[in-house]
Amino acid sequence: MKKLLLLTFTLLCVLLVNAPAQATDVNAVKETIVKHAIAMGVDPAIALSIARTESGFRHEARSSHGAVGVFQLMPSTARRMGLNPYLLNDNIKGGIMYYKKMYNMFGSVELALAAYNAGPGNVKKYNNAVPPFAETKRFVSKIMTDVNRQKSTPDPVVAKVKLGTYSAQAPKSVTPVKPEVKMAPAGQVVSANDLQVETVEEKPIELKLEALTVAI
Repeated sequence: MKKLLLLTFTLLCVLLVNAPAQATDVNAVKETIVKHAIAMGVDPAIALSIARTESGFRHEARSSHGAVGVFQLMPSTARRMGLNPYLLNDNIKGGIMYYKKMYNMFGSVELALAAYNAGPGNVKKYNNAVPPFAETKRFVSKIMTDVNRQKSTPDPVVAKVKLGTYSAQAPKSVTPVKPEVKMAPAGQVVSANDLQVETVEEKPIELKLEALTVAI
């Protein structure tokens, strides 16, 4: 009984000690997302909602299909943008660039989100409509609901970044957990409009995240 009580007390202490650090990390990730979104002309509410839905702002998230990081980028897609998806800043930048490419392609937030989840080929296959995949429909619906919620209750980070008063510590670089991906040749600049879209993976991505609750 004493051992059980001691173990319980130890676990509670660990949770209490780690809670502030987790909150700071999430806010720092949000700040980076908002800054990149504003710089690329993307609504920060949409970028934040994609990250929240894809990973809960967790850079360590991995899917069974091989997607990685906060924006659940496929490594091959990131390579074509000259980015390393295992680095937090690159993952965030790449995710927003890819969404913007989908939006420019279809001219609709809902279709851009559907393409982000199921691939642009599937959106075109179903006559430029949200594909009839349960996962994709949930993905689009969840993000649109969250974006609408943010219209009435904006995330505080957005206002603070726009005012230049946000002071959260910048997220630290994350050491790749897999071999370094090959980057684009030095000096080559890749924009969202120049991105060649990968259409090999045409199945909606169903995430299998670790059981971890993140306070947002």
